[in-house]
Amino acid sequence: MNQTTITSTGVNPHPVNMLRKREPKWRSLLRQLLKSPTGTIGFLIILGVLFLGLCGPWVAPYDPNQAELGKKLLPPLSDGHWLGTDQLGRDIFSRLIHGSSVSLIIGSCTVLFAGLIGTTLGLIAGYFRGWADTIIMRIVDVKLSFPFVLLVLVINAVMGAGLQNIIISLVFAGWIIYARVVRSEVLALREKEFILSCIATGVPRWEIILRHIVPNLFTPIIVLSSLQIATYIIAEASISFLGFGVQPPQPAWGNMLSEGKDYIFSAWWLITFPGIAIVITALGVNLFGDWLRDVLDPELKGN
Repeated sequence: MNQTTITSTGVNPHPVNMLRKREPKWRSLLRQLLKSPTGTIGFLIILGVLFLGLCGPWVAPYDPNQAELGKKLLPPLSDGHWLGTDQLGRDIFSRLIHGSSVSLIIGSCTVLFAGLIGTTLGLIAGYFRGWADTIIMRIVDVKLSFPFVLLVLVINAVMGAGLQNIIISLVFAGWIIYARVVRSEVLALREKEFILSCIATGVPRWEIILRHIVPNLFTPIIVLSSLQIATYIIAEASISFLGFGVQPPQPAWGNMLSEGKDYIFSAWWLITFPGIAIVITALGVNLFGDWLRDVLDPELKGN
């Protein structure tokens, strides 16, 4: 039997129902995240990498560039070095911790700038169409004819190695995926009734774009960015391994692999632990990105 309360104005629902508040969005997402084992694992891995990247100078037990030739090529768990030392006697664990900050900087900066450029161009191409769409999409087609890593290599070979240049090269090669996704989303949004109504009533273009189209692009952009971070981290490691990325003595997982390749049989730990760090980080980002896509993509939720 439904419980009700009688007031002077009539019959009201149960007071508990009236006091029920809508659950905040962040709390709902957190609850859904905790229900997903893979999403939770990915989120925890990302938090761990963020912690190491931000707190590296206080967490690392040694100076990552401090060389002690008397302790070179020590195996793991030797003389206070948990993961051993490299060919110059530098602590591998400390270099891994400091290398995580490089991956975070490259991944976040590349996603930010590539996302801004690609979203802007995709928005212009999808909404205005015409010659702007033709020019932007032909540029995208030309760039897609080059393999991603090869294009980044060529740009870095021209501009020179270094952290700043590898970010620029990754942004230059990575904005096209955002442009293609955003253009397709805008083309679909233009045919929606609420957009057609705005156009018919004479709403200015800039207002339609900023108030009605851009807010509807947040979900696909966030999902795409979460998945692209892993791609950029792996690309940076590949470029640094080939000698065109972050340069020694600055620790980065890619150049640690490059320096250790000559000792693959005599000192396996030089390449094993940086490789594991790259795999775990990319796996964590991909797991969290897959969960985020399932939660935020209305088509996958069946709406």
